[in-house]
Amino acid sequence: MARVSISSDGRGFTGGMGELELAATDVRGLIHALDARFPGLGDYVQRRMAIAIDGEIHQDAWAEPLRPDAEVFLIPRIGGG
Repeated sequence: MARVSISSDGRGFTGGMGELELAATDVRGLIHALDARFPGLGDYVQRRMAIAIDGEIHQDAWAEPLRPDAEVFLIPRIGGG
């Protein structure tokens, strides 16, 4: 199962939980699983967070495959200007 770390920005949806394991074959499935467990978190991730898989930040991660032992980090997006 993928190990998911959620930054403090997303922990309001999880009751403060910062790490958990979820089974998913791609990021889309992972986000749907997160939203099923923590309603509203999936939409928040889509709008406000960046996704890093095994240390690499992905701009458009939805179709990215996940290895069973993947480490996924949900982190705040950095704004530019």
